[in-house]
Amino acid sequence: MARAILVCGKIASGKSTYARKLTKQGRAVLLSVDEITLALFDGQIGEKHDEIVERTQRYLFDKSLEILHQGIDVVLDWGFWMKSEREEAKAFYTAHGIACEFHQIDVCDEVWKRNIAKRNQEIEAGVTSAYFVDDALARKFESFYEMPEKSEMDVWISNDWN
Repeated sequence: MARAILVCGKIASGKSTYARKLTKQGRAVLLSVDEITLALFDGQIGEKHDEIVERTQRYLFDKSLEILHQGIDVVLDWGFWMKSEREEAKAFYTAHGIACEFHQIDVCDEVWKRNIAKRNQEIEAGVTSAYFVDDALARKFESFYEMPEKSEMDVWISNDWN
């Protein structure tokens, strides 16, 4: 039976790298809010960012059901930063009879800051498409990030590969 894998962790923790690795290991489709919003809006959403992200997430939840019903795993890569988001996702899949797994990417502050610097350099060089993370944005995301309890997660990974 197909399953939904929800990749959790703070911004620039290595979630997307891990999510892509999962799709290469097995039969799975990656569903990424950032991928869609950057492709459609090139980072220029402005004040509507949160609304667009929420609508994109709802769309991807619905789309994931189509894929899962075809017997293909989905990997959702958008952080699930708050406990309420994780609970809602679990309730959504449970209500549809779908198994879901939460995979937490844990990263120490030193690696996290190095990841942000590397990501920003790659964005400036045009090597990657991602959101640029300045100090203000990093503080904003860190302020509402709720580190999950280990008991909430099915898989806990310490990111030491970046």
